[in-house]
Amino acid sequence: MMTLAIQDQRLAKPGPQNAALRDYDSVRRAIAFISENWRAQPTIEAMADAAGVTADELHHLFRRWASITPKAFMQALTLDHAKGLLRDSASILDAALDSGLSGPGRLHDLFVTHEAMSPGEWKNGGAGLTLRFGFHPSPFGTAIVIATDRGLAGLAFADPGDEKAALADMTRRWRNATYVEDHEGTAPLAARIFDTKLWRPDQPLRVVLIGTDFEVRVWETLLKIPMGRAVSYSDIACNINSPKASRAVGAAVGKNPVSFVVPCHRALGKSGTLTGYHWGITRKQAMLGWEAGQLGMQ
Repeated sequence: MMTLAIQDQRLAKPGPQNAALRDYDSVRRAIAFISENWRAQPTIEAMADAAGVTADELHHLFRRWASITPKAFMQALTLDHAKGLLRDSASILDAALDSGLSGPGRLHDLFVTHEAMSPGEWKNGGAGLTLRFGFHPSPFGTAIVIATDRGLAGLAFADPGDEKAALADMTRRWRNATYVEDHEGTAPLAARIFDTKLWRPDQPLRVVLIGTDFEVRVWETLLKIPMGRAVSYSDIACNINSPKASRAVGAAVGKNPVSFVVPCHRALGKSGTLTGYHWGITRKQAMLGWEAGQLGMQ
């Protein structure tokens, strides 16, 4: 019987390892407030009140979490910023495709190399696959890391109390696979994903993509979007030679099982709108803001 690592309270214990979870809980509330009120350019005091902390605490929290100030983060969430992400993105994506980056190599900032499982492995619901899973703190809430012997196969996120439902959502994708709890085994993968000091080209993160041929083509295209850029669903459709398949592309983006690493959060509406996200629009906004902070440090 499958057991949930979250039930043994590992993530509930106080300590440095859970600072990311505590930070994100406050950040999540601040982001929700900012996303609803950014047009009024609220003060840091108003943001802090919504997050349940003082203005100084919020300032230091954002500096620690994303290396940017709350004001800079608010600017990263505006519609103008989202539109800016789309500028020239199509040409960047075209250049990546023309450069032969459709195969293994440095596909984006996490230095990812990937492989796709056979259509048969997807069609049989993962029968014969053993998938290991573990719950880990992350900058975006509790991360659920799912791995095969070949590499990372799934990455999902959950807010407090939603961990069991988030895991069930992932296991339904490959209903016939065998699932084994392995917190220690998946911990190195979690570290590789969220610790930017471990983003090294000589040690690429190996990702296994399990989906239909069309879905895998969409996910491979997402891997080519550089941090700080974004593409529209129609851009992706054109680049996989299916210019009329924007809706199907949107569905495939929504089914991406490897959140953040395969950066579906960088797919925006054609006008730059922050469209829906399987793990919550607030988390999508958080990822874009966090990435803006990382770019600011370079």
